[in-house]
Amino acid sequence: CLSLAGIMLLEVFLALGALIIYFLFSKKKEETLSFKEGWWGKGQKPDAEEDTTIRPFKVETTEEELSDLFRRLDQARFTEPLENSCFHYGTNSVYLRKVVSYWKNQFNWKKQVEVLNKYPQFKTKIQGIDIHFVHVKPPRLPEGHSAKPLLMVHGWPGSFYEFYKIIPLLTDPASHGLSDENIFEVICPSIPGYGFSEAPHKTDFNSVSAASVFYELMLRLGFNEFYAQGGDWGWLICTNLAQMAPNHMKGLHLNLASVTNMGFAHLLSILLGRYFPGLFGFQEEDVRRMFPFWNKGIYRILLESGYAHIQATKPDTVGCGLNDSPAGLAAYILEKFSTWTDLKFHNLEDGGLEKKFNLDDLLTNIMIYWVSGCVVSSMRFYKENLQNGIGNQKHDRLTVRVPTGIASFPNELLHTPRAWAQKKYTNIVSFHFMPRGGHFAALEEPELLAEDILQFVAKVEKEQLWKKK
Repeated sequence: CLSLAGIMLLEVFLALGALIIYFLFSKKKEETLSFKEGWWGKGQKPDAEEDTTIRPFKVETTEEELSDLFRRLDQARFTEPLENSCFHYGTNSVYLRKVVSYWKNQFNWKKQVEVLNKYPQFKTKIQGIDIHFVHVKPPRLPEGHSAKPLLMVHGWPGSFYEFYKIIPLLTDPASHGLSDENIFEVICPSIPGYGFSEAPHKTDFNSVSAASVFYELMLRLGFNEFYAQGGDWGWLICTNLAQMAPNHMKGLHLNLASVTNMGFAHLLSILLGRYFPGLFGFQEEDVRRMFPFWNKGIYRILLESGYAHIQATKPDTVGCGLNDSPAGLAAYILEKFSTWTDLKFHNLEDGGLEKKFNLDDLLTNIMIYWVSGCVVSSMRFYKENLQNGIGNQKHDRLTVRVPTGIASFPNELLHTPRAWAQKKYTNIVSFHFMPRGGHFAALEEPELLAEDILQFVAKVEKEQLWKKK
């Protein structure tokens, strides 16, 4: 017969054992993000199975649409800017007049449609909505090589067109003076509600929903293993995809790696990292980009995040105006291409927009928003992702164990040091401070980004790192 003390001791051991088993199993369950099975089409989900056909797609515009656009541009009302205000108050209307004049008189949309259609495009129905994507295969493959599938995801206010300059560098690297050790077939989908992807008809379509849709897309295309690359919302969608399907993703490459869960160590590194960088794993370049943190962190966020607050709360209100006025839409989008490329550009009357881009490329991106009428649905993505707060969703708490490469561009709005990133991305195999460039890296610096993707994948492939996750 057990003594009372023995029974109590046995109960303690059983309780401890139960706790250990609980934490072991709950941790295991938390390691992956659940696939989000949704129905985003109109009305009730039909009983019939979804049509999984992949259909060819081409961008087309009618004369009526163009006539309507030009009428609206002709009737645009401009507000005189403050003297010497440059881009400090947003898009300067002196420069906006020039853009509208170019749009009406010189910009050749029909020629740009041909540019858009030079790469094969498709649509397929996933979870009730039509998903648009560009799918480019290599023009040639050296003997013994096979193309590696690479999913590339854009953000706001960009589009699939952001990748048009980098696609040939990845599908045919040798012709552009790059290593052809690894050659890709590139898949660039439009996020649902952006460009030519149908907008969700129901609330709560967030980054996890988009990751689930793109996961289904890659499987439908026959890719059981693939790489993924993204910046802006593409960063979060590809991160969620890595959390959802770690055994299918060979590697994750990011040109933005934000950390949403900030702990005490982060706070301490913000306060003391400038003085004791080594203590927090900061390099000299981290210190240069981050400090003084009040100016380069907090003030910069306050200065540049007003749009996000609007879009995360009442996107449809401001969206109505943008969807009705092409000049207003251009002003709203061009401002981001100015300050997010280089914050110092707000000191210039033209916002420095033509220093890194040309008007044809900028207007092609704007036209994708205009002709598809997607600006409101694109802005809603902020509300769906941010309405429950930052850092408190399941994916915020999960780490990423997929081999990760990070290209850190110096003019990105907020710098994330490797020491911070590796708390989230536990398997960083490549982290590079890029010599120049900002937020829209694929469009602004396609060669730099392509080189970084190629070296990252070469490392992953050579060491077969995806097998060691």
